[in-house]
Amino acid sequence: MPPAAIGVVRISGPAAGEALRSLAGRVPEARRAVLAELRNATGGALDRALILWFPAPATATGEDLAELHLHGGRAVVAAVEAALAAIPGLRRAEAGEFTRRAFLNGRIDLAEAEGLADLLAAETESQRVQALGMASGHVSRAVEDWQERLLGLMAGAEAELNFADEDDVEVGESVAQRLILGMGELTGELDSWLARPAAEVIAEGLSVVIAGPPNAGKSTLINALAQRELAIVSPIEGTTRDVIETPLALDGIAMRFSDTAGLRAESADDIEMIGIDRAKAAVEAADILLWLGPPEAAPLHPRCLKIAAQADRWRGDAVAEAAAASCDLILSAATGEGMGALHALIVATARTLLPREGEAALRQRQRAALAEAQGWLTIEARSREASDLILLAERLRLAGTALDRITGRAGVEDMLDALFGRFCIGK
Repeated sequence: MPPAAIGVVRISGPAAGEALRSLAGRVPEARRAVLAELRNATGGALDRALILWFPAPATATGEDLAELHLHGGRAVVAAVEAALAAIPGLRRAEAGEFTRRAFLNGRIDLAEAEGLADLLAAETESQRVQALGMASGHVSRAVEDWQERLLGLMAGAEAELNFADEDDVEVGESVAQRLILGMGELTGELDSWLARPAAEVIAEGLSVVIAGPPNAGKSTLINALAQRELAIVSPIEGTTRDVIETPLALDGIAMRFSDTAGLRAESADDIEMIGIDRAKAAVEAADILLWLGPPEAAPLHPRCLKIAAQADRWRGDAVAEAAAASCDLILSAATGEGMGALHALIVATARTLLPREGEAALRQRQRAALAEAQGWLTIEARSREASDLILLAERLRLAGTALDRITGRAGVEDMLDALFGRFCIGK
């Protein structure tokens, strides 16, 4: 938004060329920046700007497109917008309209549009890398490859059904076996994609929950991590009654750290018991658990980091020292001891939950479509259905239809408004 050094106004559609002539008096050579005097309908000067012309269909939207690179002051941009609004056939674009037009005109597919939306919203390095891979067509290319292989299998089935001798049962069985083999190979690939972390985890941040008994140092730790007084620290047990959450980014990875009520079996305070129940729910839902209690009492969790906290208080105590030896880390949030090591340990654990380099995570919508395709491709080789070419061909067709929904070729009308409404460009 203005003010800025440069303000770019984009005009897309059949009236783009005429709009350029009205303001600049000409349409320059395609894809060549030209300095021009912009004037309104009465001849009044608006700005000296760079103008560019991009004829359809090789444009961002698939339509004729013009760009005005203006001086970015509010008054300049407002004057140019007013001049454009006075030209018949032009109107202000709705939020996300340019990207919607790019999708509808086949310049990008739905997966790439979703990646672009995530890229615009990215705040951390991991979010940027994930969104850029999606916007660059990583998922789309994989779907295209799967579709081509499905078409090859379907062609084999159709050829056998249409042209084989009805009495040649052996050939039909051979084709069915090849189909089952091809379907099995595709199923294995889809399995590996479905095993990847969900894109929402990267976008929303990994859930890191700090848990333990009362007065274990949980609130002191979250304050130290957040570098501000987020939670009340008190020697009185049961001070924290609810889950306190704060977003943080460690080494470019978005995370949501939560401080929880001290866990104990009973309390005379009903409100504290509600907090304990919420703490237990947070522990179960955590991607990473930081346990600040006795290591033997740690909850069963696949990524539980056992921390011997408050080291400044128990140093020299033989019993405490022995217990600390079985923990993953010794820490004192009050003095800073072990904070760097904790940072590194959390990041290393978080990376196990993120896609490896070169991989792309899938959104929930995409995962659902992929899981449906996998379901149609999964079939027991010895079942009666495995020898029926008609049923196998139908399974292949339904798997292809499910994959089409990932890139937006089928069944996505109900979610287009929600997606393109997330864009701020084009407004």
